[in-house]
Amino acid sequence: MPRTEPSSLPLATGLRRLLLVVGILFLLLVLFLPRNSQEWLGQVGGPLALILEGPLRVMASIQDSVTGTWDHYVALQQVWEENQDLQRQIQELQGEQNRLREHAILALEFQKLSLYQEAAPMVTLPARIIGRNVSNWYRAMVIDKGTHDGIRQEMGVITDAGVVGRVVRVNSTTSIILLLSDPNVAITGMIQTSRDEGIIQGTPQGTIQMKYLPPLSSVQVGDAVVTSGLTDDFPRGLRIGKIQQITKAATDLFQLGEVTPIVDFSKLEGVLVITSFLPPISTESPTSGGTLPAPAGSP
Repeated sequence: MPRTEPSSLPLATGLRRLLLVVGILFLLLVLFLPRNSQEWLGQVGGPLALILEGPLRVMASIQDSVTGTWDHYVALQQVWEENQDLQRQIQELQGEQNRLREHAILALEFQKLSLYQEAAPMVTLPARIIGRNVSNWYRAMVIDKGTHDGIRQEMGVITDAGVVGRVVRVNSTTSIILLLSDPNVAITGMIQTSRDEGIIQGTPQGTIQMKYLPPLSSVQVGDAVVTSGLTDDFPRGLRIGKIQQITKAATDLFQLGEVTPIVDFSKLEGVLVITSFLPPISTESPTSGGTLPAPAGSP
């Protein structure tokens, strides 16, 4: 920052120069005038010097004060600039810290998906969520995988916790997933304890229902709901949620269950797209020669 002199500093300097010129002129007069004139000037110069001594000291004091004040101002200005630089560095470090925190959160999320992917009895492809759309018309997410990665329509989408939704539209590098809470998505579900089956479907309000439960079903609030594996989008036994409420009007043929999803759709960072899985394996009965269904949760 360029250093500028205060307005009082030139004034003090000019006055000192004027007094210096007067002193030189007085000295010249003493040297070149006749002796009697020199004596007279000496007699006059003594009191004059005493008279000028006070203003000179005052001006010197003022100049020293102005110089000290200016140096103090320059020092404060440098401290202020250093403080601004430190503030900028702190903001940059805070931004970098936030970016690293986000990377750590994403890394932890995908580490959980990777561990589940290794143990899951199906082939899945991890994908990152890059967009969301929750409106009155549909509830969807956009992932960063498409046809170039082997994604196709109607593929099921899950996390390590449970079912998320289904792929409905695919581009070359991205895909759109409709969530279970969307009324355009319907999958087959099953009460894990009673083995009663029904249709899992979203509502315009964003809730999830289990329709067509048998009227004599022993379903209860809190029962776990899993995929039945009767369609080719999800294998059997993947968690969907829990029964929160059961309703049945007098004129209804079936019971209706309201399901609380196991997955919090609003907090997802990544998902797994099911690209391939084997149908339930039937076990041949050693006595009758028939087949026994595979247990829930088996591929």
